Amino acid sequence: MDREKSIVKVSIVGIVVNLVLVAFKAFVGFVTGSIAVILDAVNNLSDALSSVITIIGAKLAGRAPDKKHPYGHGRIEYLSSVVIAVLVLLAGLTSFKESVEKILHPAAANYTTASLIIIAAAVLTKYFLGRYVSRQGKKLNSQSLIASGADATFDAVLSLSTLVAAAISLLFHLSVEGYLGVIISVVILKAGMEILMESIGSIIGLRVDSDLVGRMKETICGFDHVHGAYDLTLHNYGPERIMGSVHIEVDDVLTAREIHYLTRRISAKIYQEFGIILTVGIYASNTEDDEYAAMKERLEAIAEDNPDVLQVHAFYADKERHMVTFDLVISFDAESPQAVSEAVTAQMKSEFPEYVFYPVIDTDVSD
Repeated sequence: MDREKSIVKVSIVGIVVNLVLVAFKAFVGFVTGSIAVILDAVNNLSDALSSVITIIGAKLAGRAPDKKHPYGHGRIEYLSSVVIAVLVLLAGLTSFKESVEKILHPAAANYTTASLIIIAAAVLTKYFLGRYVSRQGKKLNSQSLIASGADATFDAVLSLSTLVAAAISLLFHLSVEGYLGVIISVVILKAGMEILMESIGSIIGLRVDSDLVGRMKETICGFDHVHGAYDLTLHNYGPERIMGSVHIEVDDVLTAREIHYLTRRISAKIYQEFGIILTVGIYASNTEDDEYAAMKERLEAIAEDNPDVLQVHAFYADKERHMVTFDLVISFDAESPQAVSEAVTAQMKSEFPEYVFYPVIDTDVSD
């Protein structure tokens, strides 16, 4: 709830500041006849609307889970970012059209000292607004705020270029308004596409940050009896609702009671440190036996020689059934994961013919 209130507060600041800038820039643009300044005003108006959408998205995303949506509504924040991206793209297309018309039918802009001062004030305002919104967005892990902050900061640069165009007009009597408008439009379109692709990527599901994976595995492997952490998978249901699973390797002599106590402690520790709900599965290990240890070492050597195999884990040998199971993490670059698995298995079978090998193909979902 605190996060939601903070997002709303930052967004309201953005709305107020942008509306003030819209009024000033629209006035200056119409008085001077500057298409670039008018386009800046339109862009500020879209920024204000984006803040409104951010507020709506934060409110809807903050709703509690229900029977129909047991994982909550957090992904609505990503949908609000998609809407913001579409608005930015529409603003960019409109700006581009108006700028081209200005190039084809130029009209002299009439800049005054007051108008230039207002534009300069707008540059500073948007710069500090952008820094504030971006900083709060990173602090609150809000994709919408981060995008709005970056857009505001870049708007400051674009407004600064308007001042440059005004200087050129006053000193050299050259009209570069339309060309500047085209540049602004292209930048707006580029920013819109970046926001859109990032938002869609979050909805589809992105690879887990390698630094987060490393820190989580380090925490898990810090527990007694844990020989390794594998298959770490995380599912993002919103900026503050992440669920996942991991497998840990333990000695096969541990009792169910000991394993139960260990996995509960790991889940509690991960939630305490990272705020992630984690289910912990088990891989049994019996490589203290010299024969099995040598077999595992040979398997790892064979896998290392195959560029498509990224990792081998979950090795377990059953002497009574003459059966060996293991997991192979295979690269996305492999043309045929099944062929890679069969090649590794065939080589192991040729060296240990008395055993039957059952590999499981794992996907490279995290580092």
